[in-house]
Amino acid sequence: MSHTLIDLSHTIEHGMITYKGLPAPVISDHLTREASRALYAPGTEFHIGNIEMVANTGTYLDSPFHRYEEGKDLAGLPLDSLAYLEGIVVRHVGGAERELERSRSPNIETSAGNLSGPEDRAITAAALEHLDVKAKAVLFHTAWDMRWRTEDYSNGKHPFLSADAAEFLANAGAALVGIDSYNIDDTADGRRVQLCVNCLSAGARGSYLLDHVVRRLFSKIWHQLEVNDLPGYHVAQTRDECDQ
Repeated sequence: MSHTLIDLSHTIEHGMITYKGLPAPVISDHLTREASRALYAPGTEFHIGNIEMVANTGTYLDSPFHRYEEGKDLAGLPLDSLAYLEGIVVRHVGGAERELERSRSPNIETSAGNLSGPEDRAITAAALEHLDVKAKAVLFHTAWDMRWRTEDYSNGKHPFLSADAAEFLANAGAALVGIDSYNIDDTADGRRVQLCVNCLSAGARGSYLLDHVVRRLFSKIWHQLEVNDLPGYHVAQTRDECDQ
């Protein structure tokens, strides 16, 4: 069986802001090639880079330790819990985001009936209850990352998972939850009134959360998906490659 590996990550750049209030990464030279020449024999040179950044930079994976002191950190995360997972894509794209996406990824089709309004920010359990998510990666495509590295990205109007959606994913045993939005939680205040989606989907119940997924994931894999229409949503489930 052949597999295609797709990079989900935004490129990390010097000075890039991922999350409002967190410091930007600092990328510099610890040792330049020019300076290294004085340390080694003629013709021998090296470059050593220096990167200083907080863990929540770019596209990152939240382990249970992010929320729970006794939870596993990334060092305790088996790679096979992330690689080659069967996946489901749930689309919840606002009209404004669709227009931005259309200009950059015309190969992704979204009918007008599947567009969400600006007031429909919450993705609820109704979009998921018919799906078998056990041991699968569930990726939410909102197209909010069309606003990546703009002031609007962190304006607090981003799509997010509701409490009942988080409960469903946790109880149904989803292995990995990813979203291309500013945060998988509503950030209206610090209470995390949605029962802390990070806690449910990336916490004690064994699932992991992927934040700030890059848009190009969906343009690359879209033609490999089986598509089913739902009112207000567009849901696609990956086929097993051996059945293609």
